[in-house]
Amino acid sequence: MPVTLHLVDKQGWDADAQIRHDLQRIYKDAPAERLHQPVEDFIAEQLAAGHFFGCARFNDRLVGAAAINADSRAWWLAELCVRKETRRRGVGSRLLLLIGEAAEAAGCELRVFSSQLSFADQLLLIRLGYRLDAASDYFALVSPSQGDVTE
Repeated sequence: MPVTLHLVDKQGWDADAQIRHDLQRIYKDAPAERLHQPVEDFIAEQLAAGHFFGCARFNDRLVGAAAINADSRAWWLAELCVRKETRRRGVGSRLLLLIGEAAEAAGCELRVFSSQLSFADQLLLIRLGYRLDAASDYFALVSPSQGDVTE
């Protein structure tokens, strides 16, 4: 599925009813073990904290998303989820690659805390050619083109 990256922050959330609808539907489709709170609370907490969502857009609809907490050195990725009807079509893989490119363009690494990775998430990253570098309490997601991670 040819998707594009659409970043959604608090301002974008407040301004667009379709974005609000789509993002809530994405996370309502999440497996029960993925979110440990109601969807509305999860999204509200992310946005209130100044975080944003990297979303996969297809035909003017959001079909996948990941919560992102950006700091000066890294984009911290959490809760990657794809709508049920678009799973197994490469949306999650493409979204992850697009977020990685955007983070790199912003001069940041893409990272995820080790406790955030399910077995399925780890398999997806390995399949995409990412190496998991456990130098700390997080994994730096380094594409083969970026080389080794150094701190």
